[in-house]
Amino acid sequence: MATSQQFPRPRRAEPVLITEAEVSQAEQHAARKKRYAITMGIRVVALVLAAVFYQTVWLMIVLAFLGTVLPWIAVIMANDRPPKKKQHVNRYQARPDRVLENRPVRVIEG
Repeated sequence: MATSQQFPRPRRAEPVLITEAEVSQAEQHAARKKRYAITMGIRVVALVLAAVFYQTVWLMIVLAFLGTVLPWIAVIMANDRPPKKKQHVNRYQARPDRVLENRPVRVIEG
């Protein structure tokens, strides 16, 4: 069995850059869980403040509405993933010396 000591790989002089790499699935999931928890925490605070300000009707209604709508927003934000990166499409570009001639097209009139 061959080992890496017998056949060492050639080393590159420059380090490899991976700046174009996407964020891992685990990191994406952790960020979405954090956003969800923060949004639901804001919801709890809004509902508690709605109960505290029950005598100021307009403020209570606004805070209760916020506490009602925030779970839907939190779920949508938690299920959303970052947008995919736009990839460059590698299309064939013919070299100038290999381009066919552009001859005029003959049209037969009837």
